[in-house]
Amino acid sequence: MTFENDWHPETKLVHGGTSRSQFGETSEAMYLTQGFVYETAEAAEARFKGDEDGYVYSRYGNPTVSMFQERMCLLEGAEDARATASGMAAVTAAIGCQVEHGDHIVAAHALFGSCRWVVEKLMPKYGVECTLVDGKNLNAWKAAVKPNTKVFFLESPTNPTLELVDIKAVADLAHENGAKLVVDNVFATPLYQHPLKLGADIVVYSATKHIDGQGRCLGGIILADKEWINENLHDYYRHTGPSLSPFNAWTLLKGLETLSVRVDRQTDTAEKIATALNGQKKVSKMIYPGLDSHAQFDLAQRQMRRGSTLLAFELAGGKQEAFEFINKLEVVSISNNLGDAKSLITHPATTTHKNLAKDERISVGITDGLVRLSVGLEAADDLIEDIDRALG
Repeated sequence: MTFENDWHPETKLVHGGTSRSQFGETSEAMYLTQGFVYETAEAAEARFKGDEDGYVYSRYGNPTVSMFQERMCLLEGAEDARATASGMAAVTAAIGCQVEHGDHIVAAHALFGSCRWVVEKLMPKYGVECTLVDGKNLNAWKAAVKPNTKVFFLESPTNPTLELVDIKAVADLAHENGAKLVVDNVFATPLYQHPLKLGADIVVYSATKHIDGQGRCLGGIILADKEWINENLHDYYRHTGPSLSPFNAWTLLKGLETLSVRVDRQTDTAEKIATALNGQKKVSKMIYPGLDSHAQFDLAQRQMRRGSTLLAFELAGGKQEAFEFINKLEVVSISNNLGDAKSLITHPATTTHKNLAKDERISVGITDGLVRLSVGLEAADDLIEDIDRALG
């Protein structure tokens, strides 16, 4: 449909990229197949040469996966995309496909633990060096640039401290130095922040989070322009095999249909919880981009439509008090996942960021008293009462 780009996000999430079979099904078809057959040997040759459109092997492409990719492109405003088996597969492929021995990466030091491992530990094994910087400080980005810098990488808001990075400013700096900017946009979701419009070159998501949003499956996606996909990612994706399964793609398509309803409702509740806890005696620090008490509130207003479904807060009593609080919760579940219909809480210092040295954790704001709350679809009053009771 030529007018798909004119639709509002909610309409794109329900109808975008739909391709019906000859049976005219209402719900997207699930093509659970590894391979495809050809009418003639000549047709197979043409398909492999690229002279004939069509699918060759589900590791390269699949009709159900294509629908998910196309719907995400419409939502993100991207020209092309490749869906992956997990969010970390997306991050690793997005970075790994465009660097080689002797290249250099500049990344914000406030990253999800596995993302930081990829740039700090994995890439150097292949001769790609990495410099970690304070993402909030544009001068730190400038100082880190080298003649061989090829990639800038950041997440904003960051996991788990909801620190913001000025995406446009970092994108401009990357382009001045001939580098590409990769943005992990998970915490903002494609509804609340549009990195490509702010100048980013590549956007990655863990679709496991808000896009599925119901704790069912893993998935990821990389979005960019067609030229970058074809010149950098295409062959890497085909030959290394991080592809998304058709079943998971179908599940994620179902998740997209309700994404805006879920995320807006979760954000409404997150705002209420953040407001209720802001100034609470046992909460020594509240972190939520939607509150004017956030250190980067002005930046949040410029580059995000709303705050987030996530918030973080610090308990003055450190790990012991944080554990006591978490263990007393009855409605909120303990889990390191996020973006789920169920409210989930985790203690980053002992879970998602446990592999960081203590001084490194402290430097990015992950204290022993910090907890991260992913707000679900429960009644706001029940969640606030549960939290108040657990705080004592």
